[in-house]
Amino acid sequence: MVFSSLVFLFIFLVLNLAVYLAVDNKYKNIILLVFSLFFYTWGGPRYLILLVGETFASWLFALLIEKAYDKRLKKLYMIGECVVLLGLLAYFKYAVFFLENFQALFGIPEEIPNIVLPIGISFYTFQLLSYVVDVYRREIHAQPAFWKLLLYSSLFHQCIAGPIVRYETVANEIDHRQVNLMDVYAGVRRFCIGLAKKAVLANSCAQIADSLIAPGSEALEAQTMLGLWLGMFAYMLQIYLDFSAYSDMAIGMGRMVGFHYLENFNYPYIAKSVQDFWRRWHISLSTFFRDYVYIPLGGSRCSEKKYIRNMAVVWLLTGFWHGASWNYLLWGGYYLGLLLLERFVIRDRIPGPLKRVYTLLAIFFGWVIFKFENLAELGSVLIGLFGIGTGGFLGMNVSTLFLSNLYLLIFASVACTPAGKMLRKTLERYGRNYQPVFIFYNITEMIVPPLLLLLSILALIGNSYNPFLYFQF
Repeated sequence: MVFSSLVFLFIFLVLNLAVYLAVDNKYKNIILLVFSLFFYTWGGPRYLILLVGETFASWLFALLIEKAYDKRLKKLYMIGECVVLLGLLAYFKYAVFFLENFQALFGIPEEIPNIVLPIGISFYTFQLLSYVVDVYRREIHAQPAFWKLLLYSSLFHQCIAGPIVRYETVANEIDHRQVNLMDVYAGVRRFCIGLAKKAVLANSCAQIADSLIAPGSEALEAQTMLGLWLGMFAYMLQIYLDFSAYSDMAIGMGRMVGFHYLENFNYPYIAKSVQDFWRRWHISLSTFFRDYVYIPLGGSRCSEKKYIRNMAVVWLLTGFWHGASWNYLLWGGYYLGLLLLERFVIRDRIPGPLKRVYTLLAIFFGWVIFKFENLAELGSVLIGLFGIGTGGFLGMNVSTLFLSNLYLLIFASVACTPAGKMLRKTLERYGRNYQPVFIFYNITEMIVPPLLLLLSILALIGNSYNPFLYFQF
């Protein structure tokens, strides 16, 4: 079950909110836990045991760490937590990758087991790991009630697609959250924005990308140069709108019931450098690696060689976290190289207006590496973007596709910027002094959420519904 499904919208979420609002405050966490476990079970019932087991291990290790007086014993418990959680993550996510490569090199094993990746394991593993590390560092107290830690790790708002929520962010709200009408409105509005991003914009951009950069080396080589550029541009829009949409929906649903999750995306495509991009993109993941890997290794307050080593470790792990494939390692290495270039070579030498152009191009080619797990396909696209080995320059189908989706691409591009947020703040500011603006602002505040919800539902029902098709050349 995903947030952008009709079953989730009309049955699961409605039922969850109805029951949650109907019960007494002392039962609200139980209701959230029951619905969260059911939500997770829907996608893979057999892996519910894994989620509960990892949570129990983390709960136990955290309590042992907090009660232990011997530093060596604390460290032993912390090592035990890392072995259990990272060992399970390595088995489910990376065992097949390593076995396939070992088989290619040495011919063994003869048969590679089919290991299915449990839904959300990367997210809840990192959340639980950060919880125990924070207890070890004495930054938070261990949660004495196992079921409350299970609620934290399994909250359906964010356990599948993030953001990676630190326990300290919600520790107090698990027991002492309060909700008013403004929270509910803000949550509904944010959820509707995220749903529209996913259902109307991201899915439509995905259709363009899939039609132009379909898997298979032959198909990619037959595509025109501008077809590859347009396809990758649509994918670039899709991946941001997709990822940020799920964060928007998670933040919105959390706000409806009193949880205040931190922002996970801050308009990364307006960044002025690659470093700035990574301060804005998937913030919860970036801060996780910063706080639990980069800084413990020494951060930037060390020799140049150690700094490069620290960065290499972080970006090797960042790439590998996204998937068990060589292209993700190349992707991590690509950003490592760019960040080192910015620090030691580029610095502030790029003129102001060109900074955004350089950054967007760097991000664009990063997504090329990210998308294609097959290295032959990756090579075909990389050289094809420069007109080598393609099926020509433009092509009638590419120009037709571009013109028929021009308004979609423009609107999706605008949605990647803070233009809408700035417009809303401007209306709010002027509305304080001018009554017509105040009335207009309040009308838009009332109609935007239901309008976005309606468009999203039409898109989900029609599957290929695209409101921008009514504005074609």
